[in-house]
Amino acid sequence: MRAIVTGQIGMDKKQYLTQVAAFAGQQGENLPLYNIGDMMYAEARDVRPGRILDLPISRLNSLRRAAFKDVMSEARDQPNILVNTHATFRWRHGLFSAFDFDQIQALQPDLFVCLVDNIEVVHHRLHRDFDIDASLKDCMVWREEEILATEILSQAVPGSKFYIVSRGRHAPTVKTLFRLVCRPQMRKVYPSFPMSHVVDMPDVLAEIDAFRAALAEHFITFDPGDVDEKLLLDRAIAAARDGKEHIDVAPHSFGGAKSGSGEQPIRVRVREVLDIAGDVDGQIYMRDFKLIDQSDMIVSLIPELPSVHGKDAMGIPGLSSGVERELQHAWEHTKEVYVVWKPRKAPSPFITETATKIFKSVEEALKYFEEKGMFVEKNLFGH
Repeated sequence: MRAIVTGQIGMDKKQYLTQVAAFAGQQGENLPLYNIGDMMYAEARDVRPGRILDLPISRLNSLRRAAFKDVMSEARDQPNILVNTHATFRWRHGLFSAFDFDQIQALQPDLFVCLVDNIEVVHHRLHRDFDIDASLKDCMVWREEEILATEILSQAVPGSKFYIVSRGRHAPTVKTLFRLVCRPQMRKVYPSFPMSHVVDMPDVLAEIDAFRAALAEHFITFDPGDVDEKLLLDRAIAAARDGKEHIDVAPHSFGGAKSGSGEQPIRVRVREVLDIAGDVDGQIYMRDFKLIDQSDMIVSLIPELPSVHGKDAMGIPGLSSGVERELQHAWEHTKEVYVVWKPRKAPSPFITETATKIFKSVEEALKYFEEKGMFVEKNLFGH
């Protein structure tokens, strides 16, 4: 598959996509990576690093066309490629496109992927790598513009598909993008589970993490937990109540830093986070539904929450309003809907009447999926 990968400035896509290409090599697949920005700098040797966006738009367009021309020439006989570029730029010139329709159509891409990441991490990388003054609000707007422009670009190329893929909050989603490009036969799954109201329940969180990992082992997963800005907002609200002006965020996915490198947490202004509260909620609503739409099926884990009434009381279903809405959206859009129901209390008709099948455990669900031949990578490739 030929994939064009976009993403707002501050994503550090080159590092991530280099890992994807390297992983492909480990699987015996040739996956050439073409970094349009590097190719433009190679054409413009007089431009200092980090300054290419300051060029006149006419020269930027000329450099980009030259880079894409080289890609089309070099990748003519390559079945699988990654093209690292942007759909839009918002810089000192204002907002402008970063593509030419004629060249995109001539390249004949199969996939358009917009890479996303937690906004505070994008904001940190942007100010680390560029001389720019941008707020969290600016970064939220730029991300929305990039997603929309990439989706529209895909719609203009007949037969192509559009995906939103998270770079990965706690672990890079390298395998996800590799599978989208090189293992397109694999089933695409949206893992659904409670998030914000179980953050103080370590046993439940461990159960959810095991569930997510199990699905990611056998499917292409679009995990909503890979971008968790709602947790950032909740922390900012709590900090504001305590009169704090800043919160520190762990550098889970800055890019460029290896595990154990000792990179310091980033400091985020509480006021800036509160200013994007509406954007956080709105983009979660939009993005999670799009992740469901681009999946073949949804698999939802409903854990049993610890009872507040003592040992003998029946546990409470960990069924949030968000999970209920996801299940309903998936059912209404004719997706396969699978539910792992762990509570002793029986599920309501709103669950049973909109589920393809209900399981009592993750192990039972995985066994069913395997028996139905859904583990495509195992069947076709033996790993």
